[in-house]
Amino acid sequence: MRILLANPRGFCAGVDRAIDIVERAIELFGAPIHVRHEVVHNRHVVERLRDLGAVFVDELDEVPDGATVIFSAHGVSRAVEEEADRRGLKVFDATCPLVTKVHMEVARFAREAREVFLIGHEGHPEVEGTMGRFDTSQGGRITLIESVAEAEAVEVRDPARVAFVTQTTLSVDDAAGIVAALRRRFPALASPRKEDICYATQNRQDAVKQLLEVCDVLVVVGSVTSSNSNRLRELADRAGVPGYLVDGADDLRREWFEGKQAVGVTAGASAPEVLVRQVIERLRGWGGMPPVETVGREEHVVFALPRALRPAAGERKKPATGG
Repeated sequence: MRILLANPRGFCAGVDRAIDIVERAIELFGAPIHVRHEVVHNRHVVERLRDLGAVFVDELDEVPDGATVIFSAHGVSRAVEEEADRRGLKVFDATCPLVTKVHMEVARFAREAREVFLIGHEGHPEVEGTMGRFDTSQGGRITLIESVAEAEAVEVRDPARVAFVTQTTLSVDDAAGIVAALRRRFPALASPRKEDICYATQNRQDAVKQLLEVCDVLVVVGSVTSSNSNRLRELADRAGVPGYLVDGADDLRREWFEGKQAVGVTAGASAPEVLVRQVIERLRGWGGMPPVETVGREEHVVFALPRALRPAAGERKKPATGG
């Protein structure tokens, strides 16, 4: 059985930055450091950071007054920021800059008193944070759209003053279908100045589509809570190829690979490479050939740390410890 590795896969710049922020805050200020929600959606990463001294909380009322808190990569609402300020919490914001871009678009559309469609998944922290950025005082409103059916049914007050934004980790194909349905109904629909679905989500989906042309089973390394990892596995369904989402090698089942000629392996944007290597090792133990990397789009994006956490002049930054 051949083992084909998607390229790119795994950590993106936003995830790298979020993990670095937590590690650096613990290094500079000592444990515990409180983190609102999982800093990224990966069980392995969260457990490792917890071992270092991170305390993950659901809401700010679990954080002591005056303590240090980190906002996750998924972003938060204005109400959460205001509560942290009121309670005197020291905040480091690990929101991915590409999510911040969506927040800025939502704020702009709110100032223009538009009705905004947020294409995304209900209950996802990024969606909750983005909806919480919309200021209704100017007369506009924001509505979550999860499907083409909802896009076909939504009612608006003024079809000439509508706009859309999207969650950054959506299926590119699903989002395109929903946007097309909205455009058919609302020709004046305003769009973001640049695509909202992030470069890493797009690149990883493109890489998996390439894999699915040549493999007869797909393994996606990532946690079930990770939106972008779930979207990668769903691509296998569309292609009629068995696809499995696993947290790590221990979730693999030998029967998935019986009679298969080629297995494609990828990882969601919040899954560390060490987990991919463990999956490969398990597949090699079951008779897999040495893995072959596919040719994909190179990524050179780097997001800077908050100024207060950046290494001082002459201080050597520790290498990433994703595993």
